[in-house]
Amino acid sequence: MTPKRILQATTLLAAAASLAMSVFLYFSGEEVTDRLNGIYVGVWVPSILALGAFLLAGSKDK
Repeated sequence: MTPKRILQATTLLAAAASLAMSVFLYFSGEEVTDRLNGIYVGVWVPSILALGAFLLAGSKDK
């Protein structure tokens, strides 16, 4: 497996885990802070994907 594939897989896995955790946090509690924590973690998803795209754009293909 190439380092590029590992970075792609890791980025998608981290984004999916963040999305799953966000949904869990949002619906698990009944207080307003629980929902806010879910929204906060949900904001990480595009940030993780943007970081992965930035790192992949800077890598050289062999």
